[in-house]
Amino acid sequence: MPSTFFGWVWYLIDKYGPLIVSGTYTTLVLAVLGTVFGVIIGLLVAIVRSIPLLPGDSVIKKVLLKIVHGFMRIYIEVFRGTPMIVQAMVIYYGAMQYLHIDMDAIMAGVFIISINTGAYMAEIVRGGIISVDIGQTEAALSIGMTHWQTMTDVVLPQAMRSILPAIGNEFIVNIKDSSVLNVISVSELFFMGKSAAGTYLKYFEVFFIIAMVYLIMTLVFTKILSLIEKKMDGPDTFTIHGSESFTRVHGQTGKKVE
Repeated sequence: MPSTFFGWVWYLIDKYGPLIVSGTYTTLVLAVLGTVFGVIIGLLVAIVRSIPLLPGDSVIKKVLLKIVHGFMRIYIEVFRGTPMIVQAMVIYYGAMQYLHIDMDAIMAGVFIISINTGAYMAEIVRGGIISVDIGQTEAALSIGMTHWQTMTDVVLPQAMRSILPAIGNEFIVNIKDSSVLNVISVSELFFMGKSAAGTYLKYFEVFFIIAMVYLIMTLVFTKILSLIEKKMDGPDTFTIHGSESFTRVHGQTGKKVE
C-alpha cells in the first residue's frame, strides 16, 4: 500500500478513476440541464411579471395578473430564501411520503436545480429587462406588437448580453451546488467521492482529488463562457453604417469604392 500523500492520490485515481469520471459526468448533466431549464423558467417568469396593468384593462385581467404575480413572488422568495439542500430533502422525500411519487434520483436532481435556478434567473432577467431603454418597449407596442412579441423580439435580445455573465455564473454555481444532491442519493461527483473514501478511510486524499476535479471543471467552463461573451461583444474596431468613414470606404450606395 502507498506510504505517502501523493502515493495515495495516484493509487486512488488508478483504482477509482472510472467512479470519479462517472460522478463528473453526472455532475455536468445535472448542471447543464438544471441551468438550461432554470433559464427557461426564469425567462417565462420575468416576461409574465413584466406584463403591465393598464387603466383600461378588465377587472378579471387585473385580478388574474395580481394572483399570478403573487404566486410568482412567493416562488421566488421561497426558493431564494432556503438552501438547496433543504429544498432537495423537502421535495424528494415530501413527494414520496405525501404524494406517493417515487422520483428517479437524477430526474429529481434536475428538477430541484431547475426550479432553484429559475428563481434566481427570474430576478436576473427582470433586471436585464429593466436595463433596456423603455423607449424600445413603447416603440414596439406603438406599432401593434403584443407584450410577448415585444419581449421576445425586441427587449430580451438586447437584455441577453447584459445577463449572459449572470447565466454563466449560475452554471458555475450549479456545478458546485449539485454536490448537495448526495442527500437524496444522486450519484454525482461528491457522492462518488464519499463512496471511494469509505473503503480505505482516506478522506483527505479522496476529497483532494474531488476538489481538483471541481476546480478544473469551473476553470474550463469559466474560460469558455468568457470566450462566448467576447464573441458576442464583436470586434474591437468597427465602422458605423452611414458614418463618414463608411461613406469614404463604401460610397453613398454602400458598395465598396475601388
